[in-house]
Amino acid sequence: MTSNFIDYVKINLKSGNGGRGFTHFRREKFVDKGGPDGGDGGRGGHIILRGNKQLWTLIHLKYQKHIKADHGESGGKSRSTGKQGKDIYIDVPLGTIAKNPETNEKLAEIIDDGQEVILLPGGMGGLGNYHFKTSTNQAPEYSQPGISGQEAWVILELKLLADIGLVGFPNAGKSTLLSTISAARPEIGDYPFTTLVPNLGVVQYHDFKSFVVADIPGIIEGASEGKGLGLRFLRHIERNSNLLFLIDSSGEKPLNEYKTLVNELEKFNPELLDKGRIIAFSKMDLINNTTRKKIEKKIPQGLPYVFFSSKTNEGIAELKDLIWNSLNENS
Repeated sequence: MTSNFIDYVKINLKSGNGGRGFTHFRREKFVDKGGPDGGDGGRGGHIILRGNKQLWTLIHLKYQKHIKADHGESGGKSRSTGKQGKDIYIDVPLGTIAKNPETNEKLAEIIDDGQEVILLPGGMGGLGNYHFKTSTNQAPEYSQPGISGQEAWVILELKLLADIGLVGFPNAGKSTLLSTISAARPEIGDYPFTTLVPNLGVVQYHDFKSFVVADIPGIIEGASEGKGLGLRFLRHIERNSNLLFLIDSSGEKPLNEYKTLVNELEKFNPELLDKGRIIAFSKMDLINNTTRKKIEKKIPQGLPYVFFSSKTNEGIAELKDLIWNSLNENS
């Protein structure tokens, strides 16, 4: 099955050439030798990146490898300026970054709806000959050609924008939790990497408040080096305000899982550890109080945590409270 979630595309862009300036002289009745009146060429079309909050993926650009803006038209007589080339707008989801594929330099970053960034400006139109009239040259027969547009390959990369990023090993129960607390319906199964693409869910809170949770595909040890689903999904975590570490409480050594996850994030980008953190221990219906107390003794001091069960809904309300408080503390 082909996924509709596309978070990386490489496209070729070309802005429009500027129109050439016009060489012309006034020729009217009773005016034998009118002065120069050639108009300027029109500007070439820009290539513009634009934020669109209705989009969640780059799939609309997957098969559109070449995008060209229109050229500006030549100037005319009577100092008339040529028509400007039509600008091309590329709508992208919020959280999209444009990069140079050769240097990896960030060219633009779209984070607001309606935000516009000119990726490739169109070429300027050439000046008509009326600009070049001087006291010593009353009839210049020279006008400028338009400036060529720019052409470049650009990488567009999407990093999801969410309040909370769910971080955990495959099968930790992230998709199940997301389907429990929000209207999102991710694919759920008892095998690793059920979640092959990030899922977003809007969680309703008290008094019509809400927050957005991103279910990031499971991390495995070595993900920072590209193992498993690797770096492709770790980058989405960079955009989340806070991180919710989801740990299977019925596992052999739950806190070792947490340490491994933290280690992978630190290797990928140490700044990720500056985000607010919560540990949520899933599947509490499968453990007894003795096991729970053993786990609690090993939780790092001061780290907010909660035990919950998506199956029985026990602890879900407490988890929402913890997330909401964390968001407000770290906002």
